Amino acid sequence: MAKRRRLTAPDAAELEQLEAGFATKPSISPFETKSATPPIAQVAAEAATLNGMTSVTDRAALARDQGDASRWRDAQDAGLVAEKLELDQIDAEFLRRDRMVEDEEALAELLESLRVNGLRTPIEVTRTDDGYGLISGYRRLEAFRRLARTEPDFARIPAFVRQAGTGQTAYVSMVEENELRSNLSPYERGRIAVLAAGQGVFPSTEAAVDALFAAASKAKRSKVRSFATVHEALGDLLRHPIEMSEKAGLRVAAALRDGAQVKLRAALAAADVPDAKAEWALLEAALKASPDGEKDKSRGGRPKQVQRLPVRTLNNGGELRAEVSANEFRIQLRGRALTVDEAQTLLDQIAHHLD
Repeated sequence: MAKRRRLTAPDAAELEQLEAGFATKPSISPFETKSATPPIAQVAAEAATLNGMTSVTDRAALARDQGDASRWRDAQDAGLVAEKLELDQIDAEFLRRDRMVEDEEALAELLESLRVNGLRTPIEVTRTDDGYGLISGYRRLEAFRRLARTEPDFARIPAFVRQAGTGQTAYVSMVEENELRSNLSPYERGRIAVLAAGQGVFPSTEAAVDALFAAASKAKRSKVRSFATVHEALGDLLRHPIEMSEKAGLRVAAALRDGAQVKLRAALAAADVPDAKAEWALLEAALKASPDGEKDKSRGGRPKQVQRLPVRTLNNGGELRAEVSANEFRIQLRGRALTVDEAQTLLDQIAHHLD
């Protein structure tokens, strides 16, 4: 029978030596450390420590970045940030333009300046369903389009995208820019007021003048209203309106208020004037031929205007135009010839309708 070995418990000194030995023994696992803390807990602790340090050192920079982003969005929403837009995305005829004729010499100078110096001032547009509508910068856009035909670098143009829509703000922006860069002619000022009112942007021509030329003096706005009267009464017949002097325009407006509209329209319709000088001579002769009757002081205000009806395009060719005044109704057929019998038939039908 084997002899059993007696086991004796170690004393306190031996236990202390064993514990010291385990503490200094190298770890078998490379993921174990001297700390009893699990590795994932150590990683989380270190990340939290670093994050705390970041929040202290970079919090100001982060706030600045967030503030800059907010200001950028606000500036972009306000149309203060220029964007490069494709030329074919921009509708140049989005608004009725105030300037009627472009100076080719000035446009040539602009083309050369763009080639050398680039565009210094972006155009202004507003968003539409199909792209963008031009508010101001018609000449700059036209110059870019001409340059883009041979130089691809001009295929896009810097633009401020405004939240202007088609309302009063858009027209005011267009007129203000042209007034600052190159003065409009007296006739162009009156004309754009009539066009804006005719599109329903303003309740009346007078309101359009007050809004579009708010910075002008009372006397200047009065002159704009006079040229608006000229455009309303004679605009479809005048061949060289923008060359009409201020003095001449005011004289014509005064005559229109005195009832000379029918005679002036008849004179213009019956003549083919080659230039502005000949056109004014024609108007002046008509004014002198008008009787100098005493003006009716009680009438005052704006004259009764000839109202032009919308043009009707005929299916078989030609356009039918008509205008109505207080005591006259005119019908005009353009682009289509009628025989005498056809014309007589039309007159008979009109007479039968009016009887």
